[in-house]
Amino acid sequence: MPRKQDRRLRVGVLGCGPIAQAAHFESCTKAANADLYAICDVADDLRERMAATHAPERSYADYDAMLADPDVEAVIVATSDAFHVPAAVRALEAGKHVLCEKPLGVTVEEVEALKQAVAASGKVLQVGHMKRFDPGLEAAKAFIDDGMGQMMALKAWYCDSTHRYPMTDAVQPLMVTSARVRKPAGDPKADKRRYFMLAHGCHLIDTARYFGGDIVDVSARLSERYGAYCWFVDVTFANGTLGHLDLTVAVRMDWHEGFQIYGEFGSIIGKTFNPWYFKTSEVDIFDEREGASRRVLGADGHFYRRQVEGFASVILDGAPMRGADIDDGIASVRAMVAIARSAESGRPVRLADVTGGL
Repeated sequence: MPRKQDRRLRVGVLGCGPIAQAAHFESCTKAANADLYAICDVADDLRERMAATHAPERSYADYDAMLADPDVEAVIVATSDAFHVPAAVRALEAGKHVLCEKPLGVTVEEVEALKQAVAASGKVLQVGHMKRFDPGLEAAKAFIDDGMGQMMALKAWYCDSTHRYPMTDAVQPLMVTSARVRKPAGDPKADKRRYFMLAHGCHLIDTARYFGGDIVDVSARLSERYGAYCWFVDVTFANGTLGHLDLTVAVRMDWHEGFQIYGEFGSIIGKTFNPWYFKTSEVDIFDEREGASRRVLGADGHFYRRQVEGFASVILDGAPMRGADIDDGIASVRAMVAIARSAESGRPVRLADVTGGL
């Protein structure tokens, strides 16, 4: 665990649900340049349990009260997807920086409106695409930028596993629940197409964009069999790279996530693990000019903590944004909507043309 720095970002976490319990509370506590200063949830029993466990300086039942606290410098929005944009806007208007869980939002219009709020506030907004802080992916990105030359093709896949829940139950803390939590209207998990795309597809899309740049259009096919869903998506990148994405939920095998990238002076093969193992992706970089291959060790695979540290560095030190910014978050939402529209119509769809949500 890194040693704490003298100057640390004071963070308030909105929402005491599973993602906060599994990732954000611990990340703020362990981050070298941030502190878990406050937590907020309307469910008294859940909030009090989390306060006893993680010992923030302050605990709030009312979000506006936390936002009014002058000592809270930044907010992590760790709520249900439908609440992301409204919560982020309120934080920005209160003068707080925002780290918003992925996906940034659920419609094109609301995330575009959020961009205006970010611009008006002058504050930092980062989207919680934590895979950008995986040392293996960072090494791949560095080679793409500095050594690979032109990119020819990119293939990436994100295949959730039928064994995920027994595996994660073994390594995650025991999840505390409450009947008093605030829930969105309806059941977000009832529409599996929508839920799987928002929960998992946004990761796949952001990884593809992190490596390949802006996506112009998509052509998607969807197969639904024996309770499983498979999207095959052909992607056109703005730089001319050919792309293919595979989102399958769930495969009858171990967690299956990774990528292959072919370039002018080398290629990259990556294998990514179940995120709750906090294990750096195994990324092999083949450098044609050196006539050698290499793999980064990446001993520090706590990408949620690294994400918080990167966010805090932007705010405290003026460091460059390493995470996903508002434009990345918007592009991810647009791509998800475009994939849904393409799968429905059987035709290619341009990201710039899509409106609405999934």
